[in-house]
Amino acid sequence: MSRTLDHTAYYRLPWTLADNAITWLEPTTRCNLYCEGCYRRNDPNGDKSLETVIEELDVVKRLRNTDGISIAGGEPLIYSHIVELVHYVVSQGWKPIINSNGHALTPELLADLRDAGVTGFTFHIDSHQVRPGWKDKTEADLNELRLRLASMVREVGRGRIACAFNATIYHDTLDQVPMLARWAQDHMDIVNSMVFILFRSARKRGAFDAYVAGRKVDLADLVYYVERQEGHQDIIAQEVVDKLRDVYPDYEPCAYLNGTEDPASFKWLLGLRLGNAGAVYGYGDPRFIEWAQTAHHRVYGSYLAYTRPWLLRNAWALLPLAVANRGLSRIAWQRLIHPSEWFAPLRMQSIMIIQPCDILPDGRQNMCDGCPDAIPYNGRLVWSCRLDELQKYGSFVTFAPKEVSQ
Repeated sequence: MSRTLDHTAYYRLPWTLADNAITWLEPTTRCNLYCEGCYRRNDPNGDKSLETVIEELDVVKRLRNTDGISIAGGEPLIYSHIVELVHYVVSQGWKPIINSNGHALTPELLADLRDAGVTGFTFHIDSHQVRPGWKDKTEADLNELRLRLASMVREVGRGRIACAFNATIYHDTLDQVPMLARWAQDHMDIVNSMVFILFRSARKRGAFDAYVAGRKVDLADLVYYVERQEGHQDIIAQEVVDKLRDVYPDYEPCAYLNGTEDPASFKWLLGLRLGNAGAVYGYGDPRFIEWAQTAHHRVYGSYLAYTRPWLLRNAWALLPLAVANRGLSRIAWQRLIHPSEWFAPLRMQSIMIIQPCDILPDGRQNMCDGCPDAIPYNGRLVWSCRLDELQKYGSFVTFAPKEVSQ
């Protein structure tokens, strides 16, 4: 039987629009792949000047307190000034995190980014991409590519660069979630995080009409409208957790970010597991992640984005906190009662589930509260996943139930 997620049992991440762990940045909308779930139109002339990108970062500096800058796109690794941009982000006291499909990454470019101060990579790899050399590959097949990229980051990055993977989850790949989580556990020494993004399409909805400033619009004009997904049913975080618990029965999240319209919804759902390739000893609890976020804000003035890989690979350094933390004490006990594990490595790895925009029965759109992926646009911060609406219509789309004729 499914154990229902209860938001009151987890730590509510304190991120807001003005004070957040991360902020989104797109120096280019040019890309070298096609991804079915992408929110951005591929523009061959989409590179911005470095001066323009710096002006956008000035907007971030003026409006938002943040720890990390997620450099995305488009494909940031083909942006002509990517190394200079990473260096500039570091100079402003932020952590530069590159969100990439990994196709253009080479050891030489990685070394340049390492020297510029890159903090981490999040590689987007899934079976709904059109990727040269990987046509018709399954999620399991793509683990070869994932391992190749993670190994390159570890070797060239000298163990100082964090490495994460995300995959958009569709109904036909939902059953692959346990396999991907198991693969991530097998490589806890070089994979710091696994992120599952639940697919959403701006498909036509029979019960609603779409409007912009009172004018009815056709959602087929949007880049993230996928006609063949008309019959798609949205996946929710509970379904992914149920899949995880098929192979990890004790799996338990510790923190969440709620929706703008539904405080009980899980827009970002975070789990922290401690263990190694052979065993998972337990999971970080809500108090632990609260300590981490609060302490980082007190010491560094911002909420925590990416944890340095050394601590994630050497999570034994956290065990002294077990005297005051119930979750860590359970993990320490599991190690203690198994003498064969005393000298085995102890790693920490995060599993994040992201549930994008949901449309409620009355037409309200339930977005991520505080939006960790807010992007600077025309002097303000907006939802990056819905930027195409602003560019196409000048305003966000709203929904209203269709009038029933009498």
